Amino acid sequence: MRRKRLTSEEYLSGILAGDRLILSRAITLVESNLESDQEIADQVLNGCIQTSQSAYKIAISGVPGVGKSTFIEGFGIYLIEQGHQVAVLSIDPSSTISKGSILGDKTRMEQLSTHPQAFVRPSPTLGALGGVSDKTREVSILCAAAGFDRILIETVGVGQSEVKVKQMVDFFLLLMLPNAGDELQGIKRGIIEIADSIVINKSDGELKVLAQQAKASYSRALHFFAANESKWTPQIMTCSALNKQGFDEIYQVLSQFQKITMENGYWMKNREKQNISWMEEAITHYLLWDFQKDPRVKNKKEQLSQKMIDHQISPRYAARKLMEIWRNPSTD
Repeated sequence: MRRKRLTSEEYLSGILAGDRLILSRAITLVESNLESDQEIADQVLNGCIQTSQSAYKIAISGVPGVGKSTFIEGFGIYLIEQGHQVAVLSIDPSSTISKGSILGDKTRMEQLSTHPQAFVRPSPTLGALGGVSDKTREVSILCAAAGFDRILIETVGVGQSEVKVKQMVDFFLLLMLPNAGDELQGIKRGIIEIADSIVINKSDGELKVLAQQAKASYSRALHFFAANESKWTPQIMTCSALNKQGFDEIYQVLSQFQKITMENGYWMKNREKQNISWMEEAITHYLLWDFQKDPRVKNKKEQLSQKMIDHQISPRYAARKLMEIWRNPSTD
């Protein structure tokens, strides 16, 4: 039986009341690319914007195998014990061929995903850059409006496009492994520059000594970077997510960052810049969407594609011709 389509008022009242089912349906709504869902999705987001401002959004990134999921589950439980409600937007890799997604994050965070004070939502990247879904911002707003005041965003991995993640969170936490020598050589400079703090995970047992060496190496490396706009000095910490050690220090650093950046004005200035960036990305998205659904563009694209295959025209020429048709319907 088909479910009744909710109104924007029903979505909003359910979200603000913390109804998990309504929240899940609202997330599905904003993730939809159906044109029929866009207006109501905008109404729901507009109604949630004001009540979502108090949430602290934290990105958790790191190389594959660093233990992101174990860290997020352990730290998520720790945050709940401190009185917070935690939402985890755990981004799941998507196949660029089949568009399929593993969506296995709930099975990897069994304790957190079943906790009454937590909400775990896997989202496919669908090929989006930065290791995040292109709807992560919208989903985080809905979760914040539903009362989740700490939002952890797990990314796929480390790469230059992680800068996109930085543009949608308040704090960027980079997890690293104890073998500093290899990682310090291989990691991209840009990732270090955008990290608000580095946490060396798996700092237990025989790896304790290596972890301390790594901490010293990263501390020295950070001296070569210029002070950032936030006036915050990135902290280097160690932890063992498996043994739940080091969470106190990480929590204190997060609190210090919020206090300092709120006092110097960076916190709100950064969020304002992020909203402008979000708007510009949305404009690009809607322009491309409008372009691709134009029937004349679709028809001409097939003709031009064949000419490219036959080596009669260049891809650049084909693209320019399609843009002319889109901008001016009278153009042939």
